[in-house]
Amino acid sequence: MIYLLGGSGYVGQAYQVLLAQKGVVFKSIARRDLDYSDPAKLLAALRADKVSFLINAAGYTGKPNVDACELHKDDCLFGNAVLPGRIAEACVAAGVPWGHVSSGCIFTGSRSDGSGFTEADAPNFTFRQNNCSFYSGTKALGEEVLAGLPAVYVWRLRIPFDHRDGPRNYLTKLMRYDRLLEAANSISQLQEFVASTFACWEKRVPFGTYNVTNPGHVTTREVVDLILESGVCPKQYSFFEDETDFMAKAAKTPRSNCVMSSAKLASVGIALTPVREAVRASLKNWQKETAR
Repeated sequence: MIYLLGGSGYVGQAYQVLLAQKGVVFKSIARRDLDYSDPAKLLAALRADKVSFLINAAGYTGKPNVDACELHKDDCLFGNAVLPGRIAEACVAAGVPWGHVSSGCIFTGSRSDGSGFTEADAPNFTFRQNNCSFYSGTKALGEEVLAGLPAVYVWRLRIPFDHRDGPRNYLTKLMRYDRLLEAANSISQLQEFVASTFACWEKRVPFGTYNVTNPGHVTTREVVDLILESGVCPKQYSFFEDETDFMAKAAKTPRSNCVMSSAKLASVGIALTPVREAVRASLKNWQKETAR
């Protein structure tokens, strides 16, 4: 039996599809049915169901983007920094290994030589540097809470995208925003992310932190060019002059734009598709969101 927390979200739904396709016995746990923020209640459930592994895809991201986290700081802090520690408490007591969906948004920029940040690099977009969004600060705290704990994977997701039109999809956001910020980023194809993270457990790779991003990085303009090349959304795309212009006219909080290395994940035999190929594939198989 596998427990999935946060199964109703954008990432959680992808986990549900993957586990169902694999024929894995799992329960998608909603907090209205089991308050998994209470370690004692979660511990009792883990023992009663003889759970072998837990996936935590629960957290607070803000809608439509991280600006909303600035308005709901209590929920953001609890979901991203407090909740992981409570889940860890129950899993450690039950002896249940687990995986936590974290974020690469705890970094900004790239390493001094221009290469991607590795798991050995200290996050540089956090409350400790006083340069981050509230969302990124809480995600960094969540990783600090889990540091040194046994039998846990920390999987860093970065700007998820896939082939389905929708408000959480990075590609959709680029198509719908009036103006865009030019920046270089590592990003994660959603279905590859969930498959790769679950493969960590299937292959029993060493516990620890993994950057789960498609190899390489792309700029906003490069992704726009791929969108135009595909014919999915042939509109005129416009850009802010620079980040200062973006912050003055469109954003309430700084954004994480960063390059990450997924070499550690590849070193344990789990490789994602190179980023440009992954974006092209998603656009080739694009499914337009149906009207509700």
